[in-house]
Amino acid sequence: MKAPRALSIIGWSGAGKTTLVERLVPELRARGLRVGVVKHSSDPHPLHRAGSDTARFEQAGAALVAFATPAGVQLTVKEAPEQALLPLLERFADAVDVVLVEGWKEGPLPKVEVWREGQGALLAGVRSDVLAVVTDARQLPEEAPMGLRRFGMAELQGLAVFITHLVREQAHES
Repeated sequence: MKAPRALSIIGWSGAGKTTLVERLVPELRARGLRVGVVKHSSDPHPLHRAGSDTARFEQAGAALVAFATPAGVQLTVKEAPEQALLPLLERFADAVDVVLVEGWKEGPLPKVEVWREGQGALLAGVRSDVLAVVTDARQLPEEAPMGLRRFGMAELQGLAVFITHLVREQAHES
């Protein structure tokens, strides 16, 4: 089974990635899409509370650790995202139409950049895998590639239409 369409939402710290994803999920759902979200962090941090049962299972060498509650299941695999994430998403292709990955600048997914003037260089200026930029700037800097899609921070519906089109385009290719 083919993995659902996945897009990384990238940008410098404080650019508004989390807020964008949080606001984009209901917009995409309103268009009939089932949305999954993955938070990617380049900073290592424990996935399980120190001393917890699941941390003990992980330390014992379990290849997969899950924490199940009435509210849901959290699954941890001891592989780098490059090896684990895309195959894992394939397993959920029947449950979601699109996955938004917050972060993962260096990952293999196509990207939407959140960019604010003064917070760092436009990543789309040096990355060919950025499909669109969401920004509060009146215009993009000179290093922006020609034809790069631009959405204002308040143009959430336009961005949702753009992403919906990408999802449906991929579905027709399958």
